[in-house]
Amino acid sequence: MADVTLAAVAGAHGITGEVRLKLFAQGLESLTVHKVFSAGGRTLTLKSIRPDKIGAVARFAEIGDRTQAENLRGTLLSVPRETLPPLAEGEYYHADIIGLSVVTTSGDAIGTVTAIENFNAGDILEISYPDGKTVMVPFRAPAVPTVGDVVVVDPEWLV
Repeated sequence: MADVTLAAVAGAHGITGEVRLKLFAQGLESLTVHKVFSAGGRTLTLKSIRPDKIGAVARFAEIGDRTQAENLRGTLLSVPRETLPPLAEGEYYHADIIGLSVVTTSGDAIGTVTAIENFNAGDILEISYPDGKTVMVPFRAPAVPTVGDVVVVDPEWLV
């Protein structure tokens, strides 16, 4: 199975090798249950993690100074999908949604989900049209009434 990315290293924090993380999952708990992450062709072992104003600050066993931490900027932290907890009805991993085709409630194909953003007001789907233009739609009913093999969007939300 494919790996699922839970966070990205945003930069160094301090001089002792800690890093700032941008979280893609729901809170610190999603990271603390994992001790080992795939990180750009290497393995990182989580020693500690704490909340930060924009995400989290973490320390990895393999990173001992600021220079090493700075070199991780942009690195994605992933875990094997089979290590993730099962989802409840109506819950989805972003990795399962990104790349899906998007159709309207009348069945017209309109594009592909290219990203899921969260600006602290709930998840938002970024949909790319074939011509390269994009639109953002709230990832909640009634805007997105159905998710399955495709994402169904109410066309009234495609502004």
